[in-house]
Amino acid sequence: MTAANHSAADKDEVNVNPAQTDLITVYLAYAEEAARQHYHSIQVRRGATLYEALAQAGWLTQFEELASWCEQVADTTTPTAKRWHVGVYAQKQPLNYMLQPFDRVEVYRSLSADPMSQRKKKSRG
Repeated sequence: MTAANHSAADKDEVNVNPAQTDLITVYLAYAEEAARQHYHSIQVRRGATLYEALAQAGWLTQFEELASWCEQVADTTTPTAKRWHVGVYAQKQPLNYMLQPFDRVEVYRSLSADPMSQRKKKSRG
């Protein structure tokens, strides 16, 4: 690298805002009902948790049921199969899951009926 190229590279490094490099983009999705769906793209600090992203997006104040559920499972490190309401790319994750760039955080709603029971009822006619 020549001296002229080297000084140009140094200028580019100086112009990078350090705060921007500490941010990552994540996506949030919640189908509250079939007709009422919420999607957001937010920037969180690198190392932010799933819970922090929900809070930063305002979803813990907007959705009381989600906030209440988060309080109940705050210390849970292993998601339980049927009662877990959040995940990343369809994989249930604990609230302390450290987000990666471009993760899709998903909030799952409770099912009104067990899918297996519904299939059995249909097959019996």
